[in-house]
Amino acid sequence: MKKIVLASASPRRRELLSQVGITFEVKPASGEERITSTEPSKVVEELSCQKAMFTAHALEKEQADDLADILIIGADTIVSYEGKILGKPSDPKAAVEMLSMLQGNTHQVYTGVTVLVREEKNWKIHTFHECTDVIFYPVTKEEIAEYVNSKDPMDKAGSYGIQGTWGAYVKGIRGDYNNVVGLPVARLIYETKKLGINLRG
Repeated sequence: MKKIVLASASPRRRELLSQVGITFEVKPASGEERITSTEPSKVVEELSCQKAMFTAHALEKEQADDLADILIIGADTIVSYEGKILGKPSDPKAAVEMLSMLQGNTHQVYTGVTVLVREEKNWKIHTFHECTDVIFYPVTKEEIAEYVNSKDPMDKAGSYGIQGTWGAYVKGIRGDYNNVVGLPVARLIYETKKLGINLRG
């Protein structure tokens, strides 16, 4: 059984892995991220890979001789509306603008996931992405202001968390709910099983 390392500080991703019975350690990624694409699916795949590799390099420095039984999971989530990528809001005004744009409409949530496993002296990279459509009911300016004032949107892509109070305005989704929360765990388990790895032991 490999030791699983999550290259993310996200409490939502930790919770999702724990819910499905995966035992893991947390070692958040640290480094300067660079993207070369404007296509949402490619962006999240690039960022998830970079986060996983940042953690891999950190582990190499800490325990260079004991990496064969380690599996690293990196992930990144973005919101996209009409082809425009919406990251975390820079301030409350940006959060209001994003939510005003998304209310009453359908947008996409992309999560990229990278799994790293050690083969001899190199990391073998397995990357995929999942996309979910999210539809919001129309929302008033007052409801948006109330939510933004709660500070909940400030650390979330697209300025909302589907599992929080903003979930009251979700008309429906097409795809994986957990993907919107931050990690498509069922797809992750499926993809790693194809590699001959059972994340749940």
